[in-house]
Amino acid sequence: MKLNMEMLTGRIDAIRAALSRLRELSELSREEFLEDYKNPASAETFIRHCLEAIFDIGRHVLAKTGKVRLTHEYKNIAKGLGESGVISKPLMYKLMEMAGYRNRIVHFYHEITDEELYEIIQNDLKDIEQFILEIGAFLKKHTKQ
Repeated sequence: MKLNMEMLTGRIDAIRAALSRLRELSELSREEFLEDYKNPASAETFIRHCLEAIFDIGRHVLAKTGKVRLTHEYKNIAKGLGESGVISKPLMYKLMEMAGYRNRIVHFYHEITDEELYEIIQNDLKDIEQFILEIGAFLKKHTKQ
């Protein structure tokens, strides 16, 4: 089956756009970030956009390449991408953590703290950037075949 490159590049663009906004927020001091309620709300939204797009991409790649049995569970998508060589094992484990966080945002949103959102934008954006690099390398290689 053929990958839908238009959909994939659209999702990658969505990740890049959200990541750009998250980088802007990461430049704020802790105090600046926490004093305006809009900052944590924005960070949560942009993080969720990144995560949804990452797992949309992963699900599509797995479905179209037949690399593993199709799954809708986010942790299994991450595992499938890593075990099939689409992404590296270290990134696979990070995506599995991200899948858990995505579920927290969606189902346990009332437990998400402004402080943890600040920590994420300070320390974890590199993992999203790594996904863009690795999925981009896979897509480039895959489209040459």
